[in-house]
Amino acid sequence: MKTDSHSGRGTLRSVLRRALTVACVAVMGLGAAGCGASNAQTVTLDFFQFKSEAADQFKKMAEEFEKENPNIRININNSANAQTDLRTRFVKNRVPDVITFNGDISFGMFAASGVFHDFTDDPIVDELNPGMVQIAKNLVQTTDPAKKRLYGLPFSGNASGYIYNKTLWRKAGVDPNNPPKTWNEFIAMLKKFKAAGINPVQASVADGWTTQAPLASLAGTLVPESEYTKLKEGKTDFKTIWTETAKKEVEMYSYSTSDKGVTYQEATQNFAKGTAAIIPLGTYAIPQITMINPDIDLGFAQMPASNNAKEQKLTAGDDVMLTMGADTKHPKEAMKFIKFLMSKKQLNAYAKAQSAISPLKDTYFGNKALEGIRPFFESNDVVDFCDHYIPSSINIGGYLQTMVISGNVPRFINSMQKEWDKVQARTVE
Repeated sequence: MKTDSHSGRGTLRSVLRRALTVACVAVMGLGAAGCGASNAQTVTLDFFQFKSEAADQFKKMAEEFEKENPNIRININNSANAQTDLRTRFVKNRVPDVITFNGDISFGMFAASGVFHDFTDDPIVDELNPGMVQIAKNLVQTTDPAKKRLYGLPFSGNASGYIYNKTLWRKAGVDPNNPPKTWNEFIAMLKKFKAAGINPVQASVADGWTTQAPLASLAGTLVPESEYTKLKEGKTDFKTIWTETAKKEVEMYSYSTSDKGVTYQEATQNFAKGTAAIIPLGTYAIPQITMINPDIDLGFAQMPASNNAKEQKLTAGDDVMLTMGADTKHPKEAMKFIKFLMSKKQLNAYAKAQSAISPLKDTYFGNKALEGIRPFFESNDVVDFCDHYIPSSINIGGYLQTMVISGNVPRFINSMQKEWDKVQARTVE
């Protein structure tokens, strides 16, 4: 019998194709990748990222993670309005797998609602700076101490105080390696700058939020964090806790000999050009200044608030909190990504890129100007920003702006109390 070789090969191909198809279906039924389903086991994590200036850094870290973990993809959602966007996601039950968020009162309110994973007993906590961990716990918006748990890991820290120009300090005969340790020493230094014809303080009052920085710096020492719990319970008021702090802020700004009504952008530009001895802002302003003048010789110091050098506290915050959804569908993969981001290599790389402070016990400072505040981290003498205990609906920056311009402290105190009472009247814990 004559056999058509072409027909035979065609029949053989058909048989093989059918066998391969059956095999693929069987394998795919077992959940294996391959046979045209190469992405069957690839997990995509929804990564919600709030810090716009760090978008490129997080993208770089995500790409590095993906190379090491080819079966996990990171879909980064950079948010321009994180608080609103995240709340919307929660309402629609679309909680992201991995989340970065500012360590403020909004984070604390979200945490108290139970939408974030509880890291309290995770071994990684033992590697972190206890002060930064405690700040994160204190943010949780509840008056029940037992419920103040760790619903996010401190990823990056910043601090409030003042940035100073070492060159101008030397010109005025002030030792840049020995900043004032008491309030009286601080004021005496400002007077010395003024006498030398150097603008002591670069203000930026046109942007009201910048006036919150010195308030936080001073209140860190003058007002124990426990007072904000009492405030919430109605056991104290703003007149009691903030009057001294507010008066000292007004006094500090009174030494500014230039136009106070400039914006943050203008103020940092002016400071970079050497127009003032100090600028009372946090560490976050350093990249802005050095971008304009890379050669400026900067220092950063805690703003002393009392005349007892031993009781000084550094106001520092968990600028970036890293967490994951409590009910993520991919807990294993999400935790793997979080542990990658929390590695010493990644934390230090981020701190260096952002002039930030790493959260590890072995604290890394991303800019040499920050070395002066190392002792506060080593002794855990760090406290959170006081405005992190104030609801965002209260225009604290606007009230402070008016206070600095007018010098009217009682009006500021009364405005804060009035708005606080309104919030508490409609808040149910």
